[in-house]
Amino acid sequence: MTVGNSNEADTIMVVTPHPDDSESSSGGTIAKWCAEGKKVVLVVCTNGDKGTSDRSVKPEDLAATREAETLAAAEAYGLSEVVFLRLPDQQLEDNDEFREKLVRQIRIHKPRLLLTHEPNLPYIRHRDHAMTGRVALDAVFPYARDHVAYPEHLGEGIEPHKVEEVWLFRPQEPNIHVDVTDYFETRQNALHSHVSQVGERSDERDERSRKRLAETGKKYGAELAEQFHRITLGR
Repeated sequence: MTVGNSNEADTIMVVTPHPDDSESSSGGTIAKWCAEGKKVVLVVCTNGDKGTSDRSVKPEDLAATREAETLAAAEAYGLSEVVFLRLPDQQLEDNDEFREKLVRQIRIHKPRLLLTHEPNLPYIRHRDHAMTGRVALDAVFPYARDHVAYPEHLGEGIEPHKVEEVWLFRPQEPNIHVDVTDYFETRQNALHSHVSQVGERSDERDERSRKRLAETGKKYGAELAEQFHRITLGR
């Protein structure tokens, strides 16, 4: 499934806690949207400065590296914009500060569709992932919609906005898929821009990625596919 048709001036917002979170889960879908001419805005919530096992790397240097890698991935995709919130890694909370920042970005960019983490995975999960998914969903509804939420935005000329649908990646209960067969190369280029996290690209790594996408695609009659949980909001 695609979102609308390729002639739409359609804005999509991708909200992730860390710089590389969307590539392995939804990179083919993002590549497809960009190729179709959608305006895709990536919002990265933390600085990612704890994402290493190398004790010689300083957190501030890692944060700078990961921003540079994100911009390289954005270029590979053809993203319209990247927003770095630069909140502390591993410290995201379901609180007013974080929620206001996401509401602000939703109101500024006015996406029709927002893509983010499934917040309710059971047992072992990265807490930042759960917090991002939960706060993003709350930011979409009701906060970004209601003018009485964060009224200071009105004073800045930032109007409320109603998001039409949300897609969750790595879902417990997928209900929609995207055929990404034609976008594997772009997906891999974006994924392996994050060298500090996934290493250099190789045939072996590509084959592992292709195998995972093929397993998903087999369920839907596609060569390669990604799956999501889609939530449609009333207007």
